[in-house]
Amino acid sequence: MKGFAASLLLIPLLLTGCVVAYGGADATTTATAAADGYARLDKAGIAQIKASKSARLNMTSGRLTKESVGLENDTSQAPDVLMRDGVMELNIEGPRGSISATTDRLRLNGMNNRSEFSEVTYFLTAKSLEDFTALIRDGVDRYGISSESAERWIESMSSRPEDKGDFALGPGTSTGLDITYDLRYDGAKDVQVIIVHVSPA
Repeated sequence: MKGFAASLLLIPLLLTGCVVAYGGADATTTATAAADGYARLDKAGIAQIKASKSARLNMTSGRLTKESVGLENDTSQAPDVLMRDGVMELNIEGPRGSISATTDRLRLNGMNNRSEFSEVTYFLTAKSLEDFTALIRDGVDRYGISSESAERWIESMSSRPEDKGDFALGPGTSTGLDITYDLRYDGAKDVQVIIVHVSPA
């Protein structure tokens, strides 16, 4: 009889044990993915981005709040998604259009106590000057970056492809966001980089 009573007491403990929250480092993170399909940037959300190789951000209001990606409004976290194996498909929905890219890195500048990020940054890469200039012209066509400034830079670097040249183009504003192309070209390197900065207009 005592054994039977003890087993009755054990059942509720086992049932409640399955719903006790874990009090470790991830205890305060929210759901990994929202019902609306936008990415989360807590630890679990970043892991999901790496697994799915895709990320979608909502900046249709002209800004990106920390709460919308599963973080506390007053956090100073700066999420960084680095794809060590392959690339991700990134889509940022702006007030008047979308920004899309294939990239291996996504960073957010949240080093403040505001409720929103000041900037979203991602990286584009090319293995030749020809491919690099194609990426620049694509940004001109899609985001409203100045064609005149872009062509001046392209003409200058095309005449000295072995040299090094850093230059910022933009911002383009056709999507309702400010999009700046930070060109990092070095003819001595095999891979050329454009750092794309997306910020509220």
